[in-house]
Amino acid sequence: MVKVFPLRDTYAEKFKDMFMVYYLELGCEENGAHLAEEYVIPDMLAGLLRVDIIEEDGNICGFCIYQTDSKENEWNFKEGFGDIREIYIESDCRKKGLGKFILYTAEMKLKESGVKEIYTLADGDAAGFFAACGYELTSEECEELDCNVYLKTASACGCSCK
Repeated sequence: MVKVFPLRDTYAEKFKDMFMVYYLELGCEENGAHLAEEYVIPDMLAGLLRVDIIEEDGNICGFCIYQTDSKENEWNFKEGFGDIREIYIESDCRKKGLGKFILYTAEMKLKESGVKEIYTLADGDAAGFFAACGYELTSEECEELDCNVYLKTASACGCSCK
């Protein structure tokens, strides 16, 4: 059985471990566990972003970090848009549809909160994943992160993931 739920204290250490592996896979030199503890979790507790965890058959195997961009957030690239900031599935759990499942859940929550358009900043393998889930490459770029902007309208969210 697959479940998606908001990050809770009981899973904070597992989340930090996964975030560290995620950052290593991205080739980032920063300490992912430290970033999760010092920035991600406090921002989640302050209501600035959401962190959902995905569990398959009792095994925590991934996360999705997302928000509605607003002036209150330090990261506010597209005011009023939903932002899929980070998505990660542990390597041995990939290619089972879990990434699409947690993404779809985040999209539905953003749509329920009134968001009309959702974007993500993606390149490489992530770009292919988001394109397969109905996100379209725009002509816009995020120069700060050197990433392409992929956009999806909330009306397209749902079962469009292939």
